[in-house]
Amino acid sequence: MSLHLQKLCVGVESFEDLESLIKKRLKAACDKAQSYEMVHQTRSMPKERDALLDGGSLYWVIKGVMEARQEILDLQMVIGEDGIKRCNIVLKPELIRTQPLPRRAFQGWRYLKIADTPADLEDHALGADKMPSAMRKELVALGLL
Repeated sequence: MSLHLQKLCVGVESFEDLESLIKKRLKAACDKAQSYEMVHQTRSMPKERDALLDGGSLYWVIKGVMEARQEILDLQMVIGEDGIKRCNIVLKPELIRTQPLPRRAFQGWRYLKIADTPADLEDHALGADKMPSAMRKELVALGLL
């Protein structure tokens, strides 16, 4: 059975900002004729590794709203130059919009059960995936989306 992670997307202002950052990193790797592996490093290795690798995604919380996800491809234990063990979460570069879901701030990552995941936006509301993030957030706050 799949399990997912949720994590705050610190330093990113919107879905479009995160999407632009990913595209910029992909382009930089292509320009240098290098392969690119989308990795997010975190301090601790999830204990539920097998469940996360069975179709799990990392759901991004941007400015207090969960609104994007990326599929998890692998979890790799790495040791930093400081000798501390960390976990590289290898992600599929494709960023998928989700139905906006308000979330409180938290530290690190949290497990997210399938029942608690927001629907992919393309499946939820026709055309909503094309709206600017601010408009989508406002419509969610009003209960219209």
